[in-house]
Amino acid sequence: MLLLPGFFQVGYYYFRSSQVRRSIVYGDQPRNRLDLYLPANSDGPKPVVAFITGGAWIIGYKAWGSLLGQQLAERDVIVACIDYRNFPQGTISDMVKDASEGISFVCNHIAEYGGDPNRIYLMGQSAGAHIAACALVEQAIKESGEGEKTSWSVSQIKAYFGLSGGYNLFSLIDHFHGRGLYRSIFLSIMEGDQSLRRFSPEVLVQDPSIRNAVLLLPLIVLFHGTGDYSIPSDASKTFVDALRRVGAPAELFLYEGKTHTDVFLQDPMRGGKDELLEDILSYIHAGDTSALAKDAVAPPRRRLVPEFMLKLAHKVSPF
Repeated sequence: MLLLPGFFQVGYYYFRSSQVRRSIVYGDQPRNRLDLYLPANSDGPKPVVAFITGGAWIIGYKAWGSLLGQQLAERDVIVACIDYRNFPQGTISDMVKDASEGISFVCNHIAEYGGDPNRIYLMGQSAGAHIAACALVEQAIKESGEGEKTSWSVSQIKAYFGLSGGYNLFSLIDHFHGRGLYRSIFLSIMEGDQSLRRFSPEVLVQDPSIRNAVLLLPLIVLFHGTGDYSIPSDASKTFVDALRRVGAPAELFLYEGKTHTDVFLQDPMRGGKDELLEDILSYIHAGDTSALAKDAVAPPRRRLVPEFMLKLAHKVSPF
């Protein structure tokens, strides 16, 4: 309720802006749609972020990425927000399959919308970070196998950005149960106890039998607030540690005291300079002197919600 002033403004942009291309079909399932957020200028191919939204695997929807899409489009980055089947319409393997098909569409068709196919970044938030990481690791395993046909390649992804995600289901199942995502429901989403390992990227990357697949992974960059109640920041710490132990490039950004929603909603609605946005852009625009020069003089974003409401939202947030 406290963030409604911001939601109304972002919703107006989503439905009214000519820079948003909504519900582009990428597959044959009901939720196989994606939204594109395009920069105002079209002077040359743009870097691209393929984004998988969160929603506890149950209420995810592509429009949840509107604020991020708007922010990045203002800084000359194309964003593709990929929708996917939620539970009970689908289970985790369906979600990962949908995400992979959406990523494939971005890799193979984004040039038609002004994107640079050589500068594609994969990003996910919360449950979307988990789904995206699963899709990335699964794709690497396929590519390291015996000639399995694939429609996109891990080599096309310059980096993976995981925001407030969980990557080891074994260590999170009790936490989720205590937070209201009960064990029976969670196991139904994840297709039972026997599938927890398959959908735990942190566990998979430590398996010596897929060593060749791990070597294919791009840079993994994880972002997490230390005040996150929904998914503890240790979830990102332990994944980074696991990746480093097996020689995979991984980096971690922790935001002191930030909750699950602070980094994704409250901070961007505050206006001014957004720490997460600047950290993401430091990777996307690395080595691009023109883009870095524009970043240095980019005007601060306007405030969407009064400060007292943002502070109160932080205090009452259960996330």
